[in-house]
Amino acid sequence: MDVVNVHERLVGAGKEEVGALLDALGGEGDRLWPRRAWPPMVLDRPLAVGATGGHGRVRYTVAAYVPGVWVRFVFRAPRGFHGFHEFAVLPVDERRTVLRHTLAIRARRSARFTVPFFWQPLHDACLEDALDRAEWKCADGPTRPARWSPYVRLLRWVGSRGKG
Repeated sequence: MDVVNVHERLVGAGKEEVGALLDALGGEGDRLWPRRAWPPMVLDRPLAVGATGGHGRVRYTVAAYVPGVWVRFVFRAPRGFHGFHEFAVLPVDERRTVLRHTLAIRARRSARFTVPFFWQPLHDACLEDALDRAEWKCADGPTRPARWSPYVRLLRWVGSRGKG
């Protein structure tokens, strides 16, 4: 099963401001990742090729990085995830920038079932929360903040039951 998933948002800020969000990913000064609502993205060192880490049970390595412009993470876990996710900063003009996240996975074994029913709904909600944060940090906030679907709320509730 192949999955290609793209989330993007037009942010009312220049490429330098949006790029600064990208450059802090996974570190103490990370203002993009929605760590209050989701497992935090943590890297073993500042964002650079070869840095390793992840969020929750999802693990990856930084495979490519152009400061302020683009970063690609290659998956190491969970089992059956073969592919990458990446952020790109795409300037439109001096005051508007598109922040894009792309996920490309070739799901194997049990991931063929867990991706569509578990991982993808949670991924989509998390990424929309991250894009909301980009708008809050660089502009006046989103005009229509993301909302979790009832299914995402159910998955999160079921997941929290084992943590108690």
